[in-house]
Amino acid sequence: MLKTSLRTHSCNDLSEKDLKKKVELCGFCQSSRDHGGLIFIDLRDRYGVTQVVFDPKNKSLFKTAESLKREDVIQVKGIVTNRPKGMENKEMHTGQIEVVVDKINIISKSETPPIEIEDRIVASEELRLKYRYLDLRRPIMQKNLEFRQEVTKAARDFFESQKFLEIQTPLLVKSTPEGARDFIVPSRVNPGNFYALPQSPQLYKQLLMIAGVDRYFQLPAWCLRDEDLRTDRQPEHTQLDFEISFVNENDIMDLVEKLFKHIVKEVKNKTIKEKFTKLTYEESMSKYGTDKPDLRYELELKDVTNIAKETEFKVFHNALENKGMVKMLAVEHDFSRGEIEDLTDLATKEGAKGLAYLKVSQNKLEGNIAKFFPGKTHKSLLEVSKIKKGHLFFMADNSNICNRVLDVLRRTIAKKLDLIKKDELKFAWITDFPLFEWNEDEQKWDAMHHIFSSPKPECIQYLEKDPEKVLGNLFDLVLNGTELASGSIRISDPELQKRVMKVINIDKEEADSKFGFLLHAYETSSSPIHGGMGIGFDRVVALLLGTNDIREVIAFPKNKAAQNPMDSSPSEVTPLQLSDLHIKLDKKK
Repeated sequence: MLKTSLRTHSCNDLSEKDLKKKVELCGFCQSSRDHGGLIFIDLRDRYGVTQVVFDPKNKSLFKTAESLKREDVIQVKGIVTNRPKGMENKEMHTGQIEVVVDKINIISKSETPPIEIEDRIVASEELRLKYRYLDLRRPIMQKNLEFRQEVTKAARDFFESQKFLEIQTPLLVKSTPEGARDFIVPSRVNPGNFYALPQSPQLYKQLLMIAGVDRYFQLPAWCLRDEDLRTDRQPEHTQLDFEISFVNENDIMDLVEKLFKHIVKEVKNKTIKEKFTKLTYEESMSKYGTDKPDLRYELELKDVTNIAKETEFKVFHNALENKGMVKMLAVEHDFSRGEIEDLTDLATKEGAKGLAYLKVSQNKLEGNIAKFFPGKTHKSLLEVSKIKKGHLFFMADNSNICNRVLDVLRRTIAKKLDLIKKDELKFAWITDFPLFEWNEDEQKWDAMHHIFSSPKPECIQYLEKDPEKVLGNLFDLVLNGTELASGSIRISDPELQKRVMKVINIDKEEADSKFGFLLHAYETSSSPIHGGMGIGFDRVVALLLGTNDIREVIAFPKNKAAQNPMDSSPSEVTPLQLSDLHIKLDKKK
C-alpha cells in the first residue's frame, strides 16, 4: 500500500507481522459494537476491513467513539495488537489483529444511509441507481470495478504485445446510418447543423487502415446508441475495438482466440487449451435455433420435416403446406402436466400457435397425438431423438418461429433442469452469415451486420440478382449464449461498396451525402485489405464475473428508461441554451 500523509496502511494490510507497530488508518465506519465497556468499530476502505478498538480509560476518545455512526469517515492512529483468544475471525484477512486507538480525527459525518452498505442486503434497482455513490461502496461493487480494471489491463497488454497502436477516434462525428438511432448534438457555431455521437468507431478505424496505421485498437471505444434497453444493453457502452491490415477472417479469429485465452488466464487463472468451436450461421440456427448458442449443455434441435410428411397429424401438414417446417426438441426428463402447460404458455407468448409433444417410455411414443404416428414414423422419431425416456416437443411453423420458440424452450428447460455448467466458459465462432436480411415491414433488404462488410468472393455474382444467396465475410464470437463480438473483412473496393449500398436502397446521392468521406478516401487512395471486430467490453467483464447484467460492471449506468436517477438526466435546459443553439421547441408535442 502506498503511504500518504493521512494513512500508513490500508484496512486490508495489517497482520500479526505488524504487531506493536504504530499505524494510521482511514476509512468508513462499517459497524460499531459495545462489548463489556470496549467499543469495536469495523473500519472499511476499498481494500478491506480492520477492527479498531476504543478503551473507556481514555474518556474523551471513548465519548467520540460513542458518537460515531455508520458510514462516518474517520482517521485513527494506534497500536497493532493481537485479538483476544477466541475472538479471532479466520474469514477476514486482518482477523488475527486489531488496532487499539489512541487518536481519532473525524473527517466527515454521515446521515443514516438510505440503503444498506453491505452485500447480503441488496436495495431495489431504482434506489441503487439513485444512490449509486453509496451502492458502489459495497465490497462486491468495489471488486467488480477492480476486476474490470484487471480485464482492461490484460487486454491492453495483449494488443501492445502484438504491436497495435492505441488511437482515440472522435466523439463528435457525422451522422451516418449504422442500425440504431443516433444521439445528435447541435452545433452552436454552425447553426442548423448537428454532430452525432458515434454508434461505433467503424468508419474511422477503416480510415486508419487507409492511413497505413496497420494495427489499431481502442479501449474504451465509446458507443452511443439511442435504442431500447435491456440487461446487456445501455445507451452508452464500451467496446474493445480493433482493426488490422493484410488479413483474412481466419487471421482475425486466431488473434481473438489468443486474446481471450490470455485474458482468462490473467484474470481467472484458467487455461483454455481447446480451439473455440466453429459453427456456420446455418448450422447454429439448425441445431440451436439461434446465432448465439449456449454450448454448456446439449439439447440440440432436430429438423424432422421429412418424418412429419409421413405422419397423419394435421397440424404438421398445415405447416408444411404453407412452406413451413417441423422441428423437434428431445429432452430426457419426464415432465409433469403442469410443467408442459407452463412450456406451452411460454411458446405461445413467443408467437407459437401451440406446442405439440409426445412422451417417450420404454421405446414407445405415448400421448394424445401418438395415434397420428404410424409405425415407420414412430421408429424414425425414436432414432432421431436418441433418448430412452422423456419428452419430445414439436414446433410446426415457418423457420423463424420454429427457431425462436425452440431456442427459448431450450434455454428455459436447461435452466429448470440445472443442465448449465455455470463455471464453464464455452466460446463459439459463428461464421458465414448472410450479408443481407429481408425487412418484411419495409419490403426491402437490410444489411445483417453493417454495410461495410465484404461479401464472400464467390457470392458477389448474386448481389443484384439474388441477394438472399450472398454470404458475408462475417463472424461473431459467442460466450455462454451471449454475443461478445462482431467482426468482418471490410469492403475496400469503392465500386463494390456502392453495389452493396444499392442492394439496400442507398443510391449514389445518399451514399455520397452520408459516407462520402470514406468513399472518397477509397477512391483517391490505395487501401490494404483489412478487417476487425468490435468486442462488447462491458459484456466481457460481466460474463467473466458470472452475470449477464452489464450494469453491475458500469460505475454509473442508466435505468431501463435511459435515465440516471442519481443526476436526473436527461433534463430540460434553459431557454438561453436553446437560443444559443438556434433551437425552438414545439411545445404542442
